[in-house]
Amino acid sequence: MPVAATELPLLSDVDAESRSLSLGASPSELHGALCGWLAGGGASVNDWPARVLADPGTATPAADGALDRLRLTSAAQLADRSFGFDLLLPDADASLSERSGALFDWCRGFLGGFGLAAGAAPNLSEESSEALGDLARLAAAAPQDDGDEEDGEAFTEIEEFVRIVALLLHGDVAMAAQHRQRLN
Repeated sequence: MPVAATELPLLSDVDAESRSLSLGASPSELHGALCGWLAGGGASVNDWPARVLADPGTATPAADGALDRLRLTSAAQLADRSFGFDLLLPDADASLSERSGALFDWCRGFLGGFGLAAGAAPNLSEESSEALGDLARLAAAAPQDDGDEEDGEAFTEIEEFVRIVALLLHGDVAMAAQHRQRLN
């Protein structure tokens, strides 16, 4: 099994491969769905797009392609205890509207993937339940026109919050299930 890279593939590479497979999600939404799937206890498998998009007819990404690297890196980052988890979003030089739109897409994808893997009533801590509700509110948000420096700082804080929520939910569901399996 190849060793997972520590950095996500380029957004443009994920976009290109996603388009070649005719996936109906933006790169950020697709990454959010993958991370939600993994956080909800879904397996890190080659045919993950079919699972997270709930479309069994979806083609399996090429081994060592951008989507395969996205899967391997995301699974490794979520499981890494040093909190080195990243969201696949446009670079800081993109407009605030583009970046916030991608973050909201990421949240929508995460919620869908998480729901598919964890089911309707996952066993969550009170903190995780509240955080999942916060993600749902972000997923329902719409990007605003570019703001000022203060809006950029607020975006950075929200991005960090989303990152921590994903790690929290992964710990509560996926890691807790793995821990329970080891005890049995």
